[in-house]
Amino acid sequence: MSLWTRITEAISALASGEGLSAVFDRLRTPPERSIAFTIAVIALSAKISKADGLVTRDEVTVFREVFHIAQEDEAGAARVFNLARQDVAGFEDYAKRISAMFSADRTVLDHLMEGLFHIAMADGTYHPNEDVFLERVAEIFEIEERCFRAMRARFVPDAAPDPYTVLRVDPQMPVDDIRKAWRKLVRESHPDRLIASGMPPEAIKIAEKRLIAINTAWEEILAARGGA
Repeated sequence: MSLWTRITEAISALASGEGLSAVFDRLRTPPERSIAFTIAVIALSAKISKADGLVTRDEVTVFREVFHIAQEDEAGAARVFNLARQDVAGFEDYAKRISAMFSADRTVLDHLMEGLFHIAMADGTYHPNEDVFLERVAEIFEIEERCFRAMRARFVPDAAPDPYTVLRVDPQMPVDDIRKAWRKLVRESHPDRLIASGMPPEAIKIAEKRLIAINTAWEEILAARGGA
């Protein structure tokens, strides 16, 4: 049985009224846990694509980029995405489930938030309803406001991202302390660590983009300080 078939069966159970709790209670341990994670990611992705009142082709395309879908699985993946959009469970229910699932490793939740930003910006516009949606998810994930602002600065093109905000550091900090913060973020973004934490391989591309932004921010700070 393929992964997409198992995911489709689980979401079909939700759509038929079995209930979010009943379905997720069966998916609390590996390897089923990865299925629960994928369902929650898809559901949040589908629901944020509706936050601005319109599901665009660009948003669906970005979803397909995050989840590298083989041609033979396209029909199943499309069914999962559509069922998630129609599911009566609210986005907060999914967010709470996945927050509890990864309470021991908050880095996974950080990367999931970045994936949602990626989808929200797929049409080139950051709608106020999308901001409300993402702020609420970040609150449920217990992501610090400073971290949320850093993510938004990197994805929303209303201003060039401040390198200190990207690294989540104070501009007055000594360069050695900033270097430590940079190295910590680099370690947290390593693909091997993310896979071990439960992130599906399809989502690693987003983490790689985050790593580029982190390294770029460090280089900008280093250059501004004369290569200290």
